[in-house]
Amino acid sequence: MPKFLITGGAGFIGSHLAERLLSLGQRVVVIDNLSTGSIENITCLRSSPDFEFVLDEVSNERVLGELVDASDAVFHLAATVGVQKIIDSPVETIVNNVHGTETVLNAVAKKRRKILIASTSEVYGKSTALPFREDGDLVLGPTSKARWSYACSKAIDEFMAIAYWKEKKTPTVVARLFNTIGPRQSGQYGMVVPRFISQALEGRDLTVYGTGEQTRSFTYVDDVVSWLLLLAQDDRAVGEVFNLGNPLEVTITGLAQRILRLTGSASRIRYIPYDEAYESGFEDMGRRDPDIGKAVELTGYRPQVELDEALRRTIEWRRGRIQEEQQTALKPASS
Repeated sequence: MPKFLITGGAGFIGSHLAERLLSLGQRVVVIDNLSTGSIENITCLRSSPDFEFVLDEVSNERVLGELVDASDAVFHLAATVGVQKIIDSPVETIVNNVHGTETVLNAVAKKRRKILIASTSEVYGKSTALPFREDGDLVLGPTSKARWSYACSKAIDEFMAIAYWKEKKTPTVVARLFNTIGPRQSGQYGMVVPRFISQALEGRDLTVYGTGEQTRSFTYVDDVVSWLLLLAQDDRAVGEVFNLGNPLEVTITGLAQRILRLTGSASRIRYIPYDEAYESGFEDMGRRDPDIGKAVELTGYRPQVELDEALRRTIEWRRGRIQEEQQTALKPASS
């Protein structure tokens, strides 16, 4: 039975990927330092005899080498993510994303394991060549803006992945993920959908940063997981980069309005300037519009879950979590 290693597997997407692999009868080992992931994300998986969790850094070469040696393929999802985290910890962002990926690539190169590396739509930066194509130019902001350190670090990850394929024949696949949403996603580090949902359910103002006219493309996590598995098993994907996203663009104000409608919340929308929300001189991407033709042609797969349905599922999950938290708070402390 094949065994899959998932770095960052206690995170939002990683935990869903692990769950899907287990449901398909595969063995899964997750390595995560829990810096942004959560043990709660994988609690339901730990009872499976085919699941193993290792609490450690991917930069621990000895541990990582042993895990890669015992695995048949690797999904590299470990990274520092979230705009707020990037603004607050630019050194951690760069070191984790670049050195972590280098360590993982070194380990898989020694064993010739196939590896799928998760990248991001952030690499397109301020490009205006829409829709974004994998062979399009990347246009990043100045190095004085910490906001672009994440995009740059992930672009370096992509360069390394392709270089390892060209020079060392390490079978690498790069997936550029556009905004992915669903249960288990935290709003703690700036992710907009869980933040809006929590605000709506708790009766607080939905805080839109900037004008709200910026657009994003949201894909349900189950669709992303299906795509990742299809790319990982197809040798034609090796050495290539793929956009994974939903071509439907929505403005952030439009997203807030959808969430208010779907939750039935009476909350209002409040606009906060970028300088106040993040840092002085903060720059944002005006649009994110993916061309997914390359991924569709190779895999035959398109996103199946429409945005409203994805939001409904995420809202119901968050509503359940709020109820659990309230019930826990009401329980008397044990003597």
